[in-house]
Amino acid sequence: MHNEELCIEEFHRRISTTLTGAGYSHEIILVNDGSTDRTPRLMRELSEGDPNLVGVNLSRNRGQCTAIYAGIQQSRGRYVVIMDGDLQHKPEEVPSLVEAMKKDGGYDLVSGMRQKRSESKWLRLVPSRVANWMIRKASKCEVHDMGGLSCLDGELARSLHLREGHHRIIPALVYRMGGRVTEVPTSAPPRFAGSSHYGIGRSVDVLFDIVTLWFQNSFKQRPVYLFGRIALALFLAASLLMAWVLFEKVFFGEHMGNRPPFFGAILFYLASLGFMSTGFILEALGDTMDSVMNTRPYVVRDILKNGRTERPNGNGQN
Repeated sequence: MHNEELCIEEFHRRISTTLTGAGYSHEIILVNDGSTDRTPRLMRELSEGDPNLVGVNLSRNRGQCTAIYAGIQQSRGRYVVIMDGDLQHKPEEVPSLVEAMKKDGGYDLVSGMRQKRSESKWLRLVPSRVANWMIRKASKCEVHDMGGLSCLDGELARSLHLREGHHRIIPALVYRMGGRVTEVPTSAPPRFAGSSHYGIGRSVDVLFDIVTLWFQNSFKQRPVYLFGRIALALFLAASLLMAWVLFEKVFFGEHMGNRPPFFGAILFYLASLGFMSTGFILEALGDTMDSVMNTRPYVVRDILKNGRTERPNGNGQN
């Protein structure tokens, strides 16, 4: 939640009523993403009266993906449901996702496919449909709505290492890991109150996320596979050019040093070396990243449970 003082109480009432009525043992984790309005105070008041509510206050605004990641890491449940706090995801539909997780031998993720969305056609709906189509092509995951209400297996969710922008492609990430994914239709009501915090500008970010996803799926997260192939192609092209100028030098007496094919071969050899070096450097960086994947990209200021404030352990990465 980021500046959702108009929605937070209604959200809490509806999700509590829904989960209690369904008979689920549950916890509600509200993540305050650096709000500057009354959201933190209202969250504290709600936590005092609800033992099932956990409030996570991030030290400053870090964006939706980091907030989702923070909430997931604080979760303990068998299932983890990810939803927005503006009530554009209906709390009453959470049980249908949870029950869908148990069907057909069990799924690792169930995504809500939003129906009859009320947002602007050209600013939200068309870009969303194009982005979802591109994500499906890049990931081979057939989920039609990557950014809707979703339910994940708890252990799998807590094992995800989400980076900025990954919240838009969580079904594709789970599918790439080998998880079973499906989708169920859900509604898409307008915001309960307030205005959207997102604009058309994020479409550029989505495009880069899709390119990264394609890269990861196409080359098994091994940069050397991509850059090595480019380097090999350049090396072969350079070798053919060099063989040509050598042939003409030996059999026709043509000078090599002042001919464009000779300079082209040299440039291709150097480019091949550069691409291969880039691949090896990215491999080393990837290994380094893997070794520190447990470091969380956010700082938790405090955690609210039953109205009490708990400080994170150590350096704030609880």
